[in-house]
Amino acid sequence: MASGGSKSAAIMLLFLNLGLYILVTIVAGWAVNHAIERTHETASVLSIPARIFPIYFPVGNMATGFFVIFSLIAGVVGVATSVSGLTNVLQWDPPNLSAAAASSMLTWTLTLLAMGLACKEINIGWTDGNLRTLEVMTIIVSATQLFCTGAIHAGAEDVAPKGMPAVGGPV
Repeated sequence: MASGGSKSAAIMLLFLNLGLYILVTIVAGWAVNHAIERTHETASVLSIPARIFPIYFPVGNMATGFFVIFSLIAGVVGVATSVSGLTNVLQWDPPNLSAAAASSMLTWTLTLLAMGLACKEINIGWTDGNLRTLEVMTIIVSATQLFCTGAIHAGAEDVAPKGMPAVGGPV
């Protein structure tokens, strides 16, 4: 892949991911706030094991708590990775691209964890519209983060000195 094409693709995907991760963070933050405000009144009528469960959400199903928490974590880390990745990709040298590639891979794994919980929540069912929005956005951002990680890794391979690998490879 040519260096210019990889750079422009990485920048475009980083801006797209920045917007998507901001939306994921906003919706997941709303869900956490909604759960904190409504848990006391809803959980007080439940039996003892469910009442003391720390991640009980009055909306959704039993996978909702884990899904929302991991989506919030992935969203915040994704925003930080997108902002730092933009500065690293704009400089376009081997050390900065290696840092962008590593943080992009970490963000992608966190997003995949949230996506797996989204798939589990979809499988169980009984969610409202706001949670469906978060589920769909998490699945979409996991795919765009994969393409962004690939573009950054391709750029890191392009600008690496020819005698040594840029990211990974034999040691």
